[in-house]
Amino acid sequence: MVVLRAAGWACAAAAGAELLHLAPAAVRVAGVRRTAARRTAGYGDPGHLALTFDDGPDPRSTPYVLDALDALGVRATFFLLGSMLERSPLLGRELVARGHEAAVHGWYHRPQWYPTPGRDLRELRRAAEAVTDLCGARPTWYRPPYGVPTTGLALAAHRLGLRTVLWTAWGRDWTASATATSVYRTARPGLTGGATLLLHDSDCTSATGSWRATVGALPLIADRCRRLGLTPGPLRDHGIGH
Repeated sequence: MVVLRAAGWACAAAAGAELLHLAPAAVRVAGVRRTAARRTAGYGDPGHLALTFDDGPDPRSTPYVLDALDALGVRATFFLLGSMLERSPLLGRELVARGHEAAVHGWYHRPQWYPTPGRDLRELRRAAEAVTDLCGARPTWYRPPYGVPTTGLALAAHRLGLRTVLWTAWGRDWTASATATSVYRTARPGLTGGATLLLHDSDCTSATGSWRATVGALPLIADRCRRLGLTPGPLRDHGIGH
């Protein structure tokens, strides 16, 4: 009985630790996003739409995204993976030189389902330092992989002076079946004042070639914003600063 009771307490403690670890992920619930966690979700200036890209920089695709944004006269925030930036440092510096904002997406793109606070801090610090050193700009924003802001990651981001921001709309541009039209149609209901749109400038964690659908959708998204009187741009102009 004593052994069983001890085992029960151990299981309960483990479950409690896991619940605490994943508690910040409640911001992914739509009702929480719209009410208690609007800033973390990405709701900002009602006349602005924050345009954000994850998973780069990628020499196979990011240059095409940058060229498309230049053609539209639009700037954006790029959430960079440290492991990708380490391989393409000049591309990270180029996107900042072209007027875009560099932010942190972590070092690796992997889920953090179990508590690893020491590793969380080490990897996030390494990624933030890479963005600062290689892009030449100190990052303000952090977006956890898969949009799961665990307690460990949230505390690490706070300690490093990074503001966690998720998204309010996406285009599902990571799928093998994505097209410019499907990305636009998926994103369209969320293209509203104060929204933050999630797109990807790399297929390193997505279907091969899916970034092409993103590039094709950008003119459609920009045109929709203009017709709604919204200004698309980076998070620094979105009114959700510290």
